[in-house]
Amino acid sequence: MKKAYKPDEVADLFLEYFNSKDIEGLASIYEEDAVVVTGENNILARGKEEIKTYFKHLMEHGPRFENVKHSLPIVNGDIALTSTKLPNGFVTAEVGRKQSDGSWLWYIDQPMIVITETKD
Repeated sequence: MKKAYKPDEVADLFLEYFNSKDIEGLASIYEEDAVVVTGENNILARGKEEIKTYFKHLMEHGPRFENVKHSLPIVNGDIALTSTKLPNGFVTAEVGRKQSDGSWLWYIDQPMIVITETKD
């Protein structure tokens, strides 16, 4: 798996893995006990296995991400806040942590992704 050595590179990996439907790659950008939360701070997924389940559903029913705009990360030591503006106008928020090998992983992710399921 690829690693991010700058906080904003984690978002690039997210896009690459999500758009290619690589669930294992996507899970690799999260810490073992990471959480995915809503804007109301409701936990959608905790830990890599739940994160895989959550994003697998999104990959099957959600959008492909193109034309996104990453903001510059805000970094304080080994912690970083990153965000991305999505084409629908929503803005994501992520907290990343620098790992002992110098790479960065997300610890908290607020994806702000809305999916609309259609019934056949």
